Amino acid sequence: MIDLRQLRENPETVRDAQRARRRDPATVDAVLEADVLWREKTAAFESARAEQKSFGKKVAQAKGEEKQALLAEVKQLAADVKRLEAEASEALATRDAALREIPNVAEGAPEGLEEDFVVRETVGEIPTFDVEVKDHLEIAEGLKAIDMARGAKVSGARFYFLRGVGAQLELAILNSAIDQATKAGFTPMITPTLVLPEAMEGTGFLGEHADEVYHLDKGDDLYLVGTSEVALAGYHKDEILDLSDGPIRYAGWSACYRREAGSYGKDTRGIIRVHQFHKVEMFSYCSIEDSYEEHERLLDWEREMMARIDVPYRIIDTAAGDLGTSAARKFDCEAWMPSQNTYRELTSTSNTTQFQARRLNIRERTEDGLRPVATLNGTLGTTRFLAAILENHQLPDGSVVVPEGLRPYLGGREVFEVVGGAA
Repeated sequence: MIDLRQLRENPETVRDAQRARRRDPATVDAVLEADVLWREKTAAFESARAEQKSFGKKVAQAKGEEKQALLAEVKQLAADVKRLEAEASEALATRDAALREIPNVAEGAPEGLEEDFVVRETVGEIPTFDVEVKDHLEIAEGLKAIDMARGAKVSGARFYFLRGVGAQLELAILNSAIDQATKAGFTPMITPTLVLPEAMEGTGFLGEHADEVYHLDKGDDLYLVGTSEVALAGYHKDEILDLSDGPIRYAGWSACYRREAGSYGKDTRGIIRVHQFHKVEMFSYCSIEDSYEEHERLLDWEREMMARIDVPYRIIDTAAGDLGTSAARKFDCEAWMPSQNTYRELTSTSNTTQFQARRLNIRERTEDGLRPVATLNGTLGTTRFLAAILENHQLPDGSVVVPEGLRPYLGGREVFEVVGGAA
């Protein structure tokens, strides 16, 4: 959540941030009103409790009828203290619930909606083809690499089997991502894919994003994660971190699950938008002052991975109105997709500043005392990479050139050949 002190001292800044995200700035006023009520209720409770303590001394010194009268007053005062304490707790819960409705304050993001992003950089040349371009699914079917039909038969729409070179290529992508992250000083992690509600809430994936999440509600109250970011953020919940040696970095490998509610059109063909995939996610804990440079470092590591798969791409600075709840700023690497004649997101990296850590109570010790850390995340490799690789490296006969950066993870293989015969 955002800093309550910031909201109290600079409410108009937060209102402006709400407007930039195309949200109702009245939510700020709701928090301020709830905060005033909480302070009033808390003051009344503390005053009654102080009076209750002073009465204890009077009762101890009193005798006879006077003592009996005081005991009656103490009984009533105790009931008042209990009632006022409950009212203060209720007011606190109301205020905190209102505060959780406010997303992070965007910092430096372009104004506007989804289409108002700014292109920071374009890398590589868009390929040209002498024959009609095939999309990744058609290519994969020729390689016997992806089986959507049997995926649907077993699990329903937007599920699939990766087989043969499809499975090998995904493992090559993920293993190379883990290798790169480990060499850069990240601790590799294989993370849980089922988490408690507080982990989802703490990272900002419930609320307006709840319809994108799978929930196990048959007595378990667990959520399937859409990214290992959730587990990695919750890893240090309620802890005080030592950041004196710089950022703490993890690279999480996990299966990921997303309902993809409301997704239609070309992205639903193949493996662009599916319900299950694998991903290696970078996650960093650092001081707020270092978070802005750390964000650029995560982007540089994503650039390195994009160079390994050798596809043309652009980097966009996401508009404030298109940011997720917890992100203060987000950069996406979008790969060129020849079959769609456009760019599609492959990676993203977000600086969530202190938003997630404040919710999850993750702090660092400084000269001025304890304060929330900053958290950042970034994609380093995922199943969707297959689509960009297959389309950009396709040959006229349907075979695919293996990117040089992945060949060491595929036994030196240089080309995926078309497979004949029935599957």
